[in-house]
Amino acid sequence: MKNTRQTAAKHPPKVFAPGQIGNLKLRNRTIRAGCFEGMSPRSAPSEALIEHHRRVAAGGIGMTTVAYCAVSRDGLAFAQEMWLREAIVPDLKRLTDAVHKEGAAASIQLGHCGFFASRSATGQASIGPSRKFCLFRYSRCRAMTEDDIERVREDFGHAARLAIKAGFDAIEIHAGHGYLLSQFLSPWTNRRRDGYGGSLENRLRFPASVVRHVREVVGPGYPLLVKMNCEDGFKGGLTIDEAVRAAWRFEAEGASALVPSCGFTARTSFHMLRGQVPIREYVKSEKNPITKIGMALFGRFIVREVPFRELFLLDLAGHIRDAVKIPVVYIGGVGSLADMEKVMAAGFDFVQLGRAVIRDPDIIRKMQAGEITATDCDHCNRCVAEMAAAGVACAAETRGFRRKEYR
Repeated sequence: MKNTRQTAAKHPPKVFAPGQIGNLKLRNRTIRAGCFEGMSPRSAPSEALIEHHRRVAAGGIGMTTVAYCAVSRDGLAFAQEMWLREAIVPDLKRLTDAVHKEGAAASIQLGHCGFFASRSATGQASIGPSRKFCLFRYSRCRAMTEDDIERVREDFGHAARLAIKAGFDAIEIHAGHGYLLSQFLSPWTNRRRDGYGGSLENRLRFPASVVRHVREVVGPGYPLLVKMNCEDGFKGGLTIDEAVRAAWRFEAEGASALVPSCGFTARTSFHMLRGQVPIREYVKSEKNPITKIGMALFGRFIVREVPFRELFLLDLAGHIRDAVKIPVVYIGGVGSLADMEKVMAAGFDFVQLGRAVIRDPDIIRKMQAGEITATDCDHCNRCVAEMAAAGVACAAETRGFRRKEYR
């Protein structure tokens, strides 16, 4: 152990060196990914949410991302999700102050759920680029009008202003995972025949205008990340060739960094996660009786399992990395210090961690100290199934047993 620590001190891994996005300097190149916390009752931040991110910051992360925050009430997927409005700014300021006190930066992920928004949370029918039945919600959305498009674009700008007021150091626009901006990009959900549909240039029009508008609001230099898909993960969805062209456009419109991911929440949700599909936990935590029955009967067909492997997006994300000049953040199957170093050696600028940080908020501090070199998360994904009901936490911890920490 002594020799390990001495070697780390003399030759610190690149991932633990400072990094910069826009005008923001981070103490290291690790970022807590925007994983939904389920800790915002009445769509407002709770003490549990504040403590969750303070704890992650104390554990050594470079920047923690508050997720998912809707830019308007009609963009909510759950009642426990935030939507950004003036009334919650003071509590968000307490969150950013707590994170800053621990030496980390704070980012907020802004988005809109589009056609898989929950009517029970929003009080209205969902909207999307085109009329579409959503198996995830057993509902059909209405197609957005040009007035809807303009209103949502302004909502993104208004939310960005409030985020800065709340003390956030960076904003991550969610244009992936089948959220609204991703729905416009994907030919599977975008069947419009006007200037917002058809060709990729047209499908990019609305998402690109959101990035441009937010950049105008936040000004030059402010860190603006865009999470986007490398691919949707099914035939008829967004492809990597289209994703590369979207990356060029996001860079041109003012993105400071890109976070290439994959998967479609309403269709291929575990394409972005990989690993086990905890159907039993999904059924147990579901409140809607119709959805509960549907998940119990057809869950194995609705939510397809995709085997986990380390760094499962390295090759696809590499196409995005090679296409742009701005920093690219790697996400997907990072579980060890060796993985992080491989990502750095491949030319990525930062690493996002999700389940590994949920499993152990101290993982970065422990790796820096030479105490561990890898997470012991086994990708059971029970944290994902239970987060909406009880708040995100490692299911192994909450059930009273700990796994061995691997070196």
